[in-house]
Amino acid sequence: MGEAERGEAAPRQTVTYFCAREHRSVVAFSTEATVPESWDCPKCGLPASLDSDNPPPAPKIEPYKTHLAYVKERRSDKEAEDILDEALSLLRTRRKSGDIIF
Repeated sequence: MGEAERGEAAPRQTVTYFCAREHRSVVAFSTEATVPESWDCPKCGLPASLDSDNPPPAPKIEPYKTHLAYVKERRSDKEAEDILDEALSLLRTRRKSGDIIF
């Protein structure tokens, strides 16, 4: 299937993007399209920009946090002690009244 069957190709422009790992990606766009400022590098997945001298830095990835780590961010040690004391006193009260069976 040649150009005669498909018709003429749309006019294109090639744009080069640069990532922090010094990869160079050449992308073809229509001449009518708006060229984006950034593009994901197809080799490493990092963001790439049009500026070869100042490519965007790699995004900072936060390490996985456990549920306990999130709780510790929201509660102080004093608040945690108060909540624990309240829960233990409630548990002891229920044990004495026979509400809890072991």
